[in-house]
Amino acid sequence: MRILVVEDEKALCDAIARSLRHLAYSVDCCHDGQTAIDLLAIETFDLVVLDLNLPEADGMTVLETLRETDHDTKVLILSARCDIADKVCGLDAGANDYLTKPFHLEELAARIRSLTRRRFIQDNTVLTCGTISFDTSSRKAYANNRPLSLTRKETGILEYLMLNQGRPVSQEELLEHVWDCNANSFSNSARVHMSALRKKLREALGHDPISNRIGQGYVMEDSE
Repeated sequence: MRILVVEDEKALCDAIARSLRHLAYSVDCCHDGQTAIDLLAIETFDLVVLDLNLPEADGMTVLETLRETDHDTKVLILSARCDIADKVCGLDAGANDYLTKPFHLEELAARIRSLTRRRFIQDNTVLTCGTISFDTSSRKAYANNRPLSLTRKETGILEYLMLNQGRPVSQEELLEHVWDCNANSFSNSARVHMSALRKKLREALGHDPISNRIGQGYVMEDSE
């Protein structure tokens, strides 16, 4: 999952980004509202963690600008403004959740899990495909009830494919949702990580649950 963190306190922003990257999310950061507006106009994100007190353009302006054209991207407001009126205003403007500062990183991660499950209409915290399971809470994957040792990118690819089972996912879509904005669309990075993931799945399962449909993309299905 690809997340944009918009927070003008750089130390806090860096701490949030480190925490989320440790959980195998792809994270981009910016520190002012206008940069956030510009990024959201050209990049694809699954979720935005948005502070309200921002320079250049405040968080409410960012939210309102986004909602003019995009009603799907989830937005979690992260703000020191704790009055009920502020929360109501943010939610009425189109935010999906509101978390007040100070907060625990564990709670932020739980809120993000909840919102991304809603994004993909997934109710259970554990995704399954045949004998493969992925616990979105612990961020651990298993095959035949045995843990899989995956890199962060492999974890992100597996989660995204499991959330989109049965549907072809192109390399471009994977780059949009699993890599950050520094990804080079002309590199072989996605292919390399996909190949490594498929090799691990074949070794664990005895077969490859991911197929490559020429001209369409990668499809994950329960082949048994």
